[in-house]
Amino acid sequence: MKTLLKQVLKPAMNVLPPKLLNNLPIGLPDKLSQWSIGIYTGNSHIELQENQNIKNPVISRSDISDVYAGFVADPFMIKVEQTWYMFFEVYNNRTFRGEIGLATSQDGAKWNYEKIILAEPFHLSYPYVFNWMGEYYMIPETFQAQAIRLYKASNFPSQWEFVGNLMTGIFLDASIFRHNDKWWLFTETNPQHKYDTLRLFYADDLLSNWVEHPQSPLIQGNAHIARPGGRVISVDNKIIRYTQDCDPEYGIQVRAFEVEELTTTTYREREVVKNPILVPSQEGWNGSGMHHIDPHLLENGQWIACVDGRVLVD
Repeated sequence: MKTLLKQVLKPAMNVLPPKLLNNLPIGLPDKLSQWSIGIYTGNSHIELQENQNIKNPVISRSDISDVYAGFVADPFMIKVEQTWYMFFEVYNNRTFRGEIGLATSQDGAKWNYEKIILAEPFHLSYPYVFNWMGEYYMIPETFQAQAIRLYKASNFPSQWEFVGNLMTGIFLDASIFRHNDKWWLFTETNPQHKYDTLRLFYADDLLSNWVEHPQSPLIQGNAHIARPGGRVISVDNKIIRYTQDCDPEYGIQVRAFEVEELTTTTYREREVVKNPILVPSQEGWNGSGMHHIDPHLLENGQWIACVDGRVLVD
């Protein structure tokens, strides 16, 4: 645990009290590393790569101007009219918690950091933002609050209000989507730093009673494919879920799975043939690992995605 602190909090401070040592967020890397955010483009949702016209990383800890940031990660973005809005985790080295930051872009390539738009007395990450019925919602990871918490924009994109809990308990990286007039949610539920258990829930309404699928847990004992790694999307009426590979260590690469059957009683998926779809480049900002993707289809038929990556540092 002391090694973990050095990598994430350095150079914030050299010594931390034992109380903080036992209260760190779940999901921090196990090696001396630095996470930042990049943009990939490509011909499909599983064929994405760096673009020579985009200078990655587009957001790093040095861009954060209002808090002392240890790293940035877990980006989600949404386009409203002609502007892209990106929400992501900013690890605050002074509070030892993740907070949610905002960046904007007109072209998806050049980004401007705005500010922290959501902070709580517990750790926040994985700000899964989405639009529903003309309103903007966010489900950040809030495992320290022992709940999946739903937020709604009272003044998009910078003001968010807590609406209510979807579920209570320990959940990591809750990933929500619509299918056949229901809400569905993938989440990882192993709190012991194994990341090897994937569960599935469904509900008729966002804040109605969520029911665990009868085949859940869908995955047990496999940290390669259990923990969600980004937005669940629908392509040609096919549901795609992304997963981060956490074996033998946290945040190695990203895989994609196509859900072939999904009802309230059945579930079946297959791994896409191009897996893994994101791998470390072996050098630079994402040389040591990648663990997140949020892809979007553009009007010209091309795809753009915000991703994150890590590089080992001294």
